Amino acid sequence: MQRADVTDAVWAALLARRNDDAAAGPSQEWSEAERAAWELYAPLATGHPGAHLFAQVGQSLDGRIATPSGDATDVSGPEGLKHLHRCRALADAVVVGVKTALQDDPRLTVRLVPGPSPARVIIDPRGRLPDSAKALTDASVRRVVIQASDRPRAPGVEVVRLTPAECGWIAPEDIAGALADLGFGRVLIEGGCVTIQRFLDAGLLHRLHVAVAPLIIGDGPSGLRTAPVARLRDALRPETRVYGLETDVVFDCALANPGNAKMSRCPTEPKVVAARA
Repeated sequence: MQRADVTDAVWAALLARRNDDAAAGPSQEWSEAERAAWELYAPLATGHPGAHLFAQVGQSLDGRIATPSGDATDVSGPEGLKHLHRCRALADAVVVGVKTALQDDPRLTVRLVPGPSPARVIIDPRGRLPDSAKALTDASVRRVVIQASDRPRAPGVEVVRLTPAECGWIAPEDIAGALADLGFGRVLIEGGCVTIQRFLDAGLLHRLHVAVAPLIIGDGPSGLRTAPVARLRDALRPETRVYGLETDVVFDCALANPGNAKMSRCPTEPKVVAARA
């Protein structure tokens, strides 16, 4: 495991790389821990053709993201929370499912580190999220709702309409295509766990960060789920590097062959109906 030290100099260089792929990389004067921090975040800061999707999960030692009652306060340590905000700051857009948006009412802004807040994208097939949701009321960044319903949205909120499959959810492949069409090159899939699972099972994630905090919850929702395998030889084994961020440990997983879906669709394939602002 490498200790990652995100100093002001490292973070300034990462933000510069976010804005310009030709920006300078690591300085020869950096320490080994500073170089490790660059290695952790540089793949997220660098531009990619199409939509480059990465996910971040913060969980306990026993793989829980909250208690059975839903209390998720302080699952991650202070540096683990900063890690999430760094991921947001390096992304063009952050995506959450409607269940997370309804339960947590997150702002999805960057507050704990310097950097820009990303555009906010809510996956809401049935149009359940009220326009009063915090993610939709702040007009300082683009706000997008991906939905199947004809429900109108508040002025300034972009609506992308996609037809769902018979099982009711919108295929992640179609969502990824819509994100690319919207011009989002670096996309953070932040939650919830079901949304992350669907993109993972569809083979669409390029990178996955699992931040583990030193606590044991005992029961509650799992942080990471995927389609089960019958034999260990069929398990997903991503190339992984491990970094220490004070008390939290981040597993940086590079997922090979994005686009090679294992379980990507329901029986009926969705198609794009329309997209409008």
